Amino acid sequence: MKTLASLVAASALAAPAFAHTIFQELYVNGVDQGHLTGIRVPDYDGPIMDVTSKDIICNGGINPYHQPISQAVIPVPAGASVTAEWHHTLAGADPSDSADPVDPSHKGPVMAYLAKVSNATSLDVTGLGWFKIWEDGMDSSQVWGVDRMIANKGKVTFQIPDCIEAGQYLLRVEMIALHGAESYPGAQFYMECAQIQITGGGSKQPATVSFPGAYHGTDPGITINIYQKLSSYTIPGPSVFSCDASSSPTSPSTTPAPPSSTPVSTPSSPSSTPTSPVGSVPHYGQCGGLTYTGPTACETPYSCVVSNEYYSQCL
Repeated sequence: MKTLASLVAASALAAPAFAHTIFQELYVNGVDQGHLTGIRVPDYDGPIMDVTSKDIICNGGINPYHQPISQAVIPVPAGASVTAEWHHTLAGADPSDSADPVDPSHKGPVMAYLAKVSNATSLDVTGLGWFKIWEDGMDSSQVWGVDRMIANKGKVTFQIPDCIEAGQYLLRVEMIALHGAESYPGAQFYMECAQIQITGGGSKQPATVSFPGAYHGTDPGITINIYQKLSSYTIPGPSVFSCDASSSPTSPSTTPAPPSSTPVSTPSSPSSTPTSPVGSVPHYGQCGGLTYTGPTACETPYSCVVSNEYYSQCL
C-alpha cells in the first residue's frame, strides 16, 4: 500500500510535466504577426535544465523543432513595442486549461535577448553574441515576472532598442521556473527564438555574452529556494542594455551564490512615467518609460502598467 508521503512525492514529481510552456506568437506595435510565424518552436513544451548545453540557446535538441520550421523573418522597426505570447501547447490559448499559459507554481523571471545574425533563418545558432534588452524578476511583494505573464494571459511586452543597428536578429525570449531550484539542476529554462529584421535604428553595438556561458548552475538566481521570504532576487545573465549608456556583459557567477536562506539583490524598482502629450494609447500600446515622449493616457477601459523603467503599456 502506498503511504501518504509516497503519494505526495509522486505528485510533486509529476507536477512539472503538467505545466510546460512555449513562446509561440509575436506582436509588433500591437499587431499579431501570426500563430507560430517566424518563431522556432519545438514539438515538445518541456524545459532545458542544463545551462552548459547548446539547447539553452534557442531550445531544440532534446525538444525537436516543430516541422516545418517557419522561414518567415518578421519586420520590426527599431524602437517598436513587441509582445511575446506564451501558451501551454502549440494549439494556443485554452481557457479550460489550468496550466495555460503555464502552471502558477512555475514562478520565476522572464527575459528577452537579441543577437545580430547574417541570416535569421540559419539553423546554426552557436557562437552568437547576445545582449539582454528586457527583464522582469521579483518585486518587493514577492510577485514574479511569470505571475505577471500569467495575469496578462501569456503576454509580455517590451521595447526594441532604437539605437541598435538595422539588420537580421534572433529574438530570444525566456522564462525560468524556480519551483524546483533549491539544488542544481532544478531550475527549468523555457526559451524560443523569433527571426526578425530590424529596420531603421542607429549604430550602437552592445556588449554581448554567449550561450552557453552566460549562466552557471551556481548563480544565485538559478540555484535558490523560493519557498521562503525573499526580500530580493538576482536575475541571471547580463544587465539590460540601454541606449543611454551601453551596458557591459556581467556574469552572476562572479558573486558567490548565497545560502538559500540569504536574500539576494534585485534591480531597482521601475521609475514613474513622465508627463507626455495629450492623446490616448490603444490596448497593448506603449504609454510610458524613461525615453518615451508620447501620450500616457490609455483608451477605456485600459490603464498604463509599468513593465520596467524604459517601458509601460496599456493593459
